[in-house]
Amino acid sequence: MKVDKLSISFDPDRGDAVRAAAYRSGRGLSGWLAEAAAARLRAEELAAFLDGWESQHGPLTAEELARATAETGVPRGSNREPGA
Repeated sequence: MKVDKLSISFDPDRGDAVRAAAYRSGRGLSGWLAEAAAARLRAEELAAFLDGWESQHGPLTAEELARATAETGVPRGSNREPGA
């Protein structure tokens, strides 16, 4: 399998936390980071889809948001950057 090697930098505390999280998960650091990146990309794609849907159909109702939260266990906006 072809891979794309990247070099990344973290502040020391974040680097320690990432290594610890990878260790706790039983995955290697590269696998853990790849999985985290994939999750972030999925969240951004979903947010873009929902933004487009709402621009065409209007905002989701409180009932629709409550149903989505109940079905997924993830409240809307939980993956957005703070202050975004």
